[in-house]
Amino acid sequence: MPSAPQNAPARLDTGADDRSVAMVDAVREWFRDAGRDLPWRGRSTPWGVLVSEVMLQQTPVVRVEPVWHAWMERWPTPADLAAATQADAIRAWGRLGYPRRAKRLWECAVAIVERHDGSVPSDLEQLRALPGVGDYTAAAVVSFAFHGRALVLDTNVRRVIGRAWRGEPLPAAHQTVGERAHALSLVPADDAGAAEWAVASMELGALVCTARVARCDACPLASSCAWFQAGCPGLEDAPRRTQPWHGTDRQVRGRIMALLRAASSPLNISGHAALADVEPGQLDRCLDGLLADGLATRDEATGRCSL
Repeated sequence: MPSAPQNAPARLDTGADDRSVAMVDAVREWFRDAGRDLPWRGRSTPWGVLVSEVMLQQTPVVRVEPVWHAWMERWPTPADLAAATQADAIRAWGRLGYPRRAKRLWECAVAIVERHDGSVPSDLEQLRALPGVGDYTAAAVVSFAFHGRALVLDTNVRRVIGRAWRGEPLPAAHQTVGERAHALSLVPADDAGAAEWAVASMELGALVCTARVARCDACPLASSCAWFQAGCPGLEDAPRRTQPWHGTDRQVRGRIMALLRAASSPLNISGHAALADVEPGQLDRCLDGLLADGLATRDEATGRCSL
């Protein structure tokens, strides 16, 4: 069972009604019994929470957990990572995908050492000023690491609120001012309650109120959910991803990065046998993108590349 604050019923911002109070409390109570016992919840350092949030961006928990453990064993503090090289971070990132995140996390560690004496700040604005830390990640660290009050609004939370309160099957592509204001009105006024609501609503969206197959029979909000009461409409009209993975630029970039991570010396990517099936124009485009992103370097004299 996850470690989470357990306090009196939520007290919401002015404007929230009794129905919303009861719904928020129901989700929090559900989480105390049903939430996953993840290693970065409750017993991790703020640095461990920050690392987990960066790793979990567009990556499922099952893939993140072993890499997170290895990362935290190797670099348990920001200072440990800052003392390593960017190439070390990218190699350790392995096949989590989107290796730009590893670069930004290394830059973040350096900034934490330089600006905050090696300690992850608890202030929202200071967190937002770190490389690679946006509104969501900053709010998540305040909430999950420091048990402070912040608006943690990821896709899972947006889906839960949209369905239960407004009867919307899936969130829009972009957040609106009105959506954020409504979500903020649901956040309990006390720090502990706000932190528990943040993790509980996120967990409900990840495990029960999922995008394609909602498990409404297991949902603590079923009796009050506007979308469920309306018959769960709209999923059949939702757009689905149809782009194949094989042969995409993202896959080719991943193949290049895998070669560079495994190499003990600089490589000639353009003439590498393992990439002979990639069309030259696509290979050049993908390599140029990695160089522009700072994920790889090229010796202009030899044309060979490395991390």
